[in-house]
Amino acid sequence: MSDSATLMDSYTEMTELLLPNDTNNLGRALGGVVLHWMDICGAIAAMRFSNQQCVTASMDHVDFISPIDLGEVAVVEAFVFSTGRTSVDVKVNVRAEDPRTGEERETTTSFFTFVALDESGTPTPVPDLDCPTENQQSLRDAAKKERMEELHSIAERIEG
Repeated sequence: MSDSATLMDSYTEMTELLLPNDTNNLGRALGGVVLHWMDICGAIAAMRFSNQQCVTASMDHVDFISPIDLGEVAVVEAFVFSTGRTSVDVKVNVRAEDPRTGEERETTTSFFTFVALDESGTPTPVPDLDCPTENQQSLRDAAKKERMEELHSIAERIEG
């Protein structure tokens, strides 16, 4: 295992065409299907970063901001923005794209934590996160800030 890996080592983007089997009776993406896509994309980002098998440990609060309609393309994007000893934090964004016009809109965002496992299924150390470019530093810092704001908002709702 390398001592460090970059945010771009983890960057993953996948696309899915929303077909009838993945929609509700309104012709919009089922929430569980979107979460499934997010989990897969996040896991790939975690595995690319750590060069290890990774399993989902947690997923933060999810808001479905905008629907994905039948026939639209879901673009799922993930990257590692923070690490622990054996865990990686991954930001996952989803946007909908109309393949005829190219018009896009954000639909869903969440934060996942994955744990790296060795061949025997035991948690194993992950590399440190390196962000050698301003763009990578900016993505990391924005993700950290957004997650902290979300955690503070949740704490306020619990306390209030």
